[in-house]
Amino acid sequence: MGADLPGYAEGDFEVKDFRFQTGESLPTLKTHYVTLGTPAKDGDRVTNAVVLLHGTTGSGKQFLQLSFAGAMFGPGQPLDATKYYLIIPDGIGHGGSSKPSDGLRAKFPHYGYRDMVAAYRGLVRDKLGVERPRLILGTSMGGMHTWLWGTQHPDDIDAVMPVACLPAPIAGRNLYWRRVISAAIKNDPAYKGGDYDAPPPAFSAVWPVFKLMTDCPAHFAEEAPDPDKAEALVRQTGVEAAKAEDANDVVYEFEASRDYDPSADLGKVKARLLTVNFADDELNLPGFTELEQAVKKVKGGRSVVVPAAAGTQGHSTLKLGKVWGEYVGEFLAGGK
Repeated sequence: MGADLPGYAEGDFEVKDFRFQTGESLPTLKTHYVTLGTPAKDGDRVTNAVVLLHGTTGSGKQFLQLSFAGAMFGPGQPLDATKYYLIIPDGIGHGGSSKPSDGLRAKFPHYGYRDMVAAYRGLVRDKLGVERPRLILGTSMGGMHTWLWGTQHPDDIDAVMPVACLPAPIAGRNLYWRRVISAAIKNDPAYKGGDYDAPPPAFSAVWPVFKLMTDCPAHFAEEAPDPDKAEALVRQTGVEAAKAEDANDVVYEFEASRDYDPSADLGKVKARLLTVNFADDELNLPGFTELEQAVKKVKGGRSVVVPAAAGTQGHSTLKLGKVWGEYVGEFLAGGK
């Protein structure tokens, strides 16, 4: 799906001399974005904007896949594109936005999640003229960006919906697997400090760890029910990643989370809050108890954990709009 959706448009927003938290800068930072639908206005104020923020290694295109868009953007569906003005940006380092593989490689500024939120906010406010989105909804990394936006700029938003993430620093297994992937790539002699001519072999070799962490055992059992299919899945996962992703981009994407920690500022959130997580999500499962305590710090905040069932896929359930879309519709309608 994509160009056939109502009001589909693509664009780029460029900011001159964008400065990162590290003190580094880019002469021009480009943020690529897609919009769906049409802005509804009360005077000069846009009243129907919904911002969708994607996950690590992804782009806004993840929301245009049939598994999500087909259950979310149609008439009467939770994010009906004839009713809402949907803003779908690519984060720094991802998709069509500025990233290492554009040419700077490992000399690209070392961006963090707070830099990414600053770029999103500039796009929404300065380019698209939306001062106060109706909802910001983010999945995985995008959910963490949603937590940051809600705590850093509490007067910006009516409602926030972080999905498949926790409002705490990345640690434990979630940090461990990120470091395994980035270290494997950087320590491969073929990486050459980021100046490789071909994808470092370690990239394909280590990438199946991504699927291992973001899928669930039950879905794995369906996809790899015998040794031959399991071996084929490992090879396919690595080969496809090396074709679709750039190793430098991936290293930066995984290391960008180093500045993520909204935990001390949760009481600052003014927007209505609903968090959605998945019971078979191996990345976030250990933190569900702490999540309940964290959400209590947000006035009126609520947390939902979607039970594991036939068809759920662990962390990757975030792509399946039909599984959790009902919560989006209820939340936007003003219910809890």
